[in-house]
Amino acid sequence: MNLKIFMPKTRRKVIATGLLLCLPVLAPADSVLGSKHDLSAVGPGPIRAATDSRVCIFCHTPHRSTGDAPLWNHKMSSETNYILFSSPTFLASVGQPRQPDGSSRLCLSCHDGTVALGMVNSQAAPIQMANGVSTLRAAGSSASLGTDLSGDHPISFVYNRGLVDKLAGTDAALNPPTSLIGKVKLDRRDKVQCTSCHNPHDNQFGNFLVVDNASSALCLNCHVNNNWATSAHALSRKIVPPATAMTGAALPRPARAASQKTVAINGCENCHATHFAGTRQSLLKSAVLEENCLPCHNGSMDTKNIAADFQKISMHPITVRAQSHTPQENPVNPPHRHVTCMDCHDPHDVTTKPGTHSSVPGALAGVTGVNQNGAVIRNISHEYQLCFRCHADSIVRGPARVNRQYSETNKRVQFNLINQSFHPLETVGKNRIVPSLIAPWTVSSTLDCIDCHNSDTAPAAGGLGANGPHGSIYTPLLERQLVLSDYNQESQDNYALCYKCHSRDSILANQSFPFHSSHIVKDQTACTTCHDSHGVANAPHLINFNISYVTPSSKGQLQYLSTGTFHGNCSLTCHDKDHQKAPY
Repeated sequence: MNLKIFMPKTRRKVIATGLLLCLPVLAPADSVLGSKHDLSAVGPGPIRAATDSRVCIFCHTPHRSTGDAPLWNHKMSSETNYILFSSPTFLASVGQPRQPDGSSRLCLSCHDGTVALGMVNSQAAPIQMANGVSTLRAAGSSASLGTDLSGDHPISFVYNRGLVDKLAGTDAALNPPTSLIGKVKLDRRDKVQCTSCHNPHDNQFGNFLVVDNASSALCLNCHVNNNWATSAHALSRKIVPPATAMTGAALPRPARAASQKTVAINGCENCHATHFAGTRQSLLKSAVLEENCLPCHNGSMDTKNIAADFQKISMHPITVRAQSHTPQENPVNPPHRHVTCMDCHDPHDVTTKPGTHSSVPGALAGVTGVNQNGAVIRNISHEYQLCFRCHADSIVRGPARVNRQYSETNKRVQFNLINQSFHPLETVGKNRIVPSLIAPWTVSSTLDCIDCHNSDTAPAAGGLGANGPHGSIYTPLLERQLVLSDYNQESQDNYALCYKCHSRDSILANQSFPFHSSHIVKDQTACTTCHDSHGVANAPHLINFNISYVTPSSKGQLQYLSTGTFHGNCSLTCHDKDHQKAPY
């Protein structure tokens, strides 16, 4: 039959084009032919028709469509109760239908896995699929999203200026819709749909993405973080572990093979998943929060092995609870006290900048803390402000390690500048004569929490590990050993933390206190039996007795009085020796 005799010229062009598109050998890179959406009998994947060679028929038909545009042919899912994404910061759902619509509903007719792939509206009998495969679910395909979409990127919501304004100032800031570029588009009702990110006819970028998502170019159309572009993660050229590389959006192309994926190229998808997320509210890959960080920070990428620190006897308890924090909860006293990696590190803000006492290191950039007055601040300016968030006004900050005469566990209170004595955390100390200090420490020095609370394998301790109070073999999270109980032999090792800054020779030579050697060596009294290393409100020289060993004198007094430089007296009973204003 000669088609040219019976058809007008325009119609002939359409048919000819259709015939060409059915030839895989001629299919360009941006064609559905030869992609996973080619379900014809000659399609490339295991999910394909038994004998039917038509390609478009699974989704489109010129006749007897479902009535949905564009000439939709596949039977729609009868599911009406999808579980969609929700989050405290997902304000787009307010006042909007909470079921998929538009093109997302069309996609789900196959991808929720409940409808047979061959169920088309244009014919009475379904198209038979090869190997008895009927649905994506039956095939065990990762493309079967199911009906629980709570771990998938939200869809079918209006994305307008009002939404952007609602999220202003939260941790989920968005670009205005006018900034969307190229092929990233909303539907005619200004809604985000599956087709905002995916083009079902074009797989040139992998995963049918509308643009190449290397370095999160697709994600950054909508999501904004002012510091991301200069962050350590966005700039890192380190090769990501194979398991992380396999899940990232960056396509295994000749110039960017899976074995060459860097942290920078993988971008957001180092940590986040657009489908099947483990942590639903943040779309993090793993439901075990620390496992979103440790696969890269376990030494496998020529980085410090932080994971090893969390296996030590004393560590920040990141494994205690699985919940992630939310922006709306009280940052000091949340409903469930717990700590995560992201309490101390904002992965979108971190840099490699070293820190000083007057500026936080880049690893702590952008995190929330508490200042000296107890006020919550969103971007800390000093390291101790981060520590105060949990170790100051928190109502469940934990008991003291030493049974003190003056019991105080609020570190903000202990370091208060009106106290009679404190280690120089917020400012220089009050004692201007300290002969035992080891260079470079002087009475004008200030210190950070990390100078004492650090990994025992940190560079400052002479090791090759990471800095930071992740974990230590010395309790409580000390960089070096400090024995807290009496009746232990004096040695460089037992009191290594104190001797880090204070000369052992000076201490044992009694240069600042005439009975130091007698107490420490002869009586085997621990440094912490007399001194409280954080601060004391009503006693100089950090004197705050351990009342497990130091009790009132025979006259009922438990007191230290300073009577001048290197002079004072004690009224107490210690190691069965009664002191009544015993002078020195």
